[in-house]
Amino acid sequence: MKPLFQIGSVLLLTALCLGAGPVLESTNLVTAARAQIGKTVRYDPAYRKLDYPNGDVPLESGVCTDVVIRALRSGPGIDLQQRVHEDMKQNFAQYPKNWGLKKPDPNIDHRRVPNLQTYFKRSGWEIEAKDGVRTFQAGDLVTCIVPPNLPHIMIVSDKSSDAGRRLVLHNIGKGTQEEDRLADFRITGQYRVPPPPQPRRSP
Repeated sequence: MKPLFQIGSVLLLTALCLGAGPVLESTNLVTAARAQIGKTVRYDPAYRKLDYPNGDVPLESGVCTDVVIRALRSGPGIDLQQRVHEDMKQNFAQYPKNWGLKKPDPNIDHRRVPNLQTYFKRSGWEIEAKDGVRTFQAGDLVTCIVPPNLPHIMIVSDKSSDAGRRLVLHNIGKGTQEEDRLADFRITGQYRVPPPPQPRRSP
């Protein structure tokens, strides 16, 4: 039996169902994440030297953050490796010091959940709970803690379980999968990729 953690109330669990309609960029993000199913089949947290920008570990492996990194690159076209690295170079003191680094490392910084949380907050992507209740929409990025203390990140799907809960796309140990796990862990953050600025129309 997989662990099911209490998140607060029946009302909160109800809020795990459909939120507002997803914007185009979120739909692209979900599609890009789903395309990894069957291709990324292993969980491998090993440190690797990457190209920069647009560096990646072998597609068949990776961790939870790699699902998000790949989806943002091939969906909305956002390179988190470059964005996190550039922000850390200018604002290193604002980022966690959990790993004893003295300077940014573009090979690994963007692959760590706490760093992504910091970047998302600094970028204005954070979605606050309202009165302790969260409503999710497709493409939302959700961080949580897998017991006992492992930071994890998931992408909210556009599909729902029979119970009405949003599915998530993530790699929690067996490669990229789409599962009903949104209510299984203590949520630590919710983030939404903003739509790109619209070009100005000529008068």
